[in-house]
Amino acid sequence: MARKKDATRTIDPRAQAPRVVAALKEAYPEALCALVHDGPFQLLAATILSAQCTDARVNMVTPELFRRFPDARSLAAADREEVEDVIRSTGFFRAKAKNLQEMAARLDEDHGGEVPRDLDALTALPGVGRKTANVVLGTAYGLATGVVVDTHVKRLAFRLGLTTRTVPEQIERDLMAIVPRDQWVGFSHRLIHLGRGPCQARKPRCSACPMADLCPRAGVTSSA
Repeated sequence: MARKKDATRTIDPRAQAPRVVAALKEAYPEALCALVHDGPFQLLAATILSAQCTDARVNMVTPELFRRFPDARSLAAADREEVEDVIRSTGFFRAKAKNLQEMAARLDEDHGGEVPRDLDALTALPGVGRKTANVVLGTAYGLATGVVVDTHVKRLAFRLGLTTRTVPEQIERDLMAIVPRDQWVGFSHRLIHLGRGPCQARKPRCSACPMADLCPRAGVTSSA
């Protein structure tokens, strides 16, 4: 019988964090970004497309997108309907096409077509929030500017006893305070792999999870 949520163990996040970081590194030593890309520009565009869409779907769309529009200038100058048609299956394609082209135009005009290595400069681009900027800076440039908090990280950080927050920005601050900075990038990738694997939202497979011994909610069937 699955345990009720109020029966879970109380965990000190500061004590829990180093155990979780070590166990994730052992379980997923080679965890990388799941978005297939060649360089910072492709990663930035792919991350914008990944909003409310699976990485697998984005990876099906981006080869054709980048074949037609290989750089910021060509994407900015593209026909909007053509861009929409290429990315249609990612959902919210009109808004995403607008953001992609406006982002590309700003890159071309303000940064010579190059993706900046600065958090503030990145988040000033259309369609780029802090999560997207952290993905690009961490994965493309190896710069640990924050912890990427997507739906998997949000859910698993709670399940593993690292935070009680529900707002991504607050979760990120909690994680940044207890996870060593040099682990921020890999930590997010590994939690995402865990969330796509045994610790799924609807039906976590705790018996197959490498984190079960550390998890205060192992056996709880709630999606939290």
